Amino acid sequence: MKSDIGPAAPTRRRPVQQRSQERYERLLDACAGLLDEVGASALTTKETAHRAEVPIGTLYQFFGGKEDLLAALAERNLDRYLDRLARRLDAETPPDVPGFVDLAVEEFVAMKRTVPGFGRLDFGLVEQLPAGITDDRHLLDRELDNNAAVALRLRTLGGGLFDGPGHPLALRVAMESADAVLKLAFRTDPDGDPALIAECKRLLRRYLTDPGA
Repeated sequence: MKSDIGPAAPTRRRPVQQRSQERYERLLDACAGLLDEVGASALTTKETAHRAEVPIGTLYQFFGGKEDLLAALAERNLDRYLDRLARRLDAETPPDVPGFVDLAVEEFVAMKRTVPGFGRLDFGLVEQLPAGITDDRHLLDRELDNNAAVALRLRTLGGGLFDGPGHPLALRVAMESADAVLKLAFRTDPDGDPALIAECKRLLRRYLTDPGA
C-alpha cells in the first residue's frame, strides 16, 4: 500500500501526451479545491484522485505522494504568479523598484483572493504542516528554500532594477518580510487587511530602493 506522504525529493513525472497533461492539471485543480475545503492536513491522494475523476494509480504515475502533489501545485502557483506579474510589467512598464514592488504585491494579493487553493498553499504551505510532512521549505527547489527560490525568479523578472550588488541578499530578506506581513494580513481578514497590505508595500519600497543604505 502506498504511503500518502511522498519522499522529500520530488519524484513527479512530467506528462508529455495531451491526455496525460489534462489529467495532470485536473489532479492539481482537485488538490487546490480540496485545500480550500478541508485544508492540507485532511487532504489525501485518494480523495484528490476521486475529485479529479482519475484512477489512484494514475495519480501515482505523476506524483510520489501527498508532499509531491503539494510541491507540484506550489510550482504551478509560482509559474502562474510570475506569468501574471510579467504581463502587468509589460503593460505598465514601472520605471523603478517601488513600481515593481506595488505590482508584485498586488498580483500576489489578487491570487490570494481569487485562485483556488492559493490561500492555503501559495509557494509553500501557509498553515501548520500536516502530519507526516516535516519540512515544506523546499517544495520549489531541492537546494533553495521556497522564499529564496521566489526571490531568484523575481530578480530575473525585474531585470536591471535589481542589478545592484546588495540586491540578491536584499530580495531574500524582502521575501521573508513580505511573507510574514502578508500572512498576518490574511490571517486577520479573508480578503487581506488593506492597512497591512499597504504597510507591506511601504516596507518593501523603502528597503529595496536602496538596499545598501
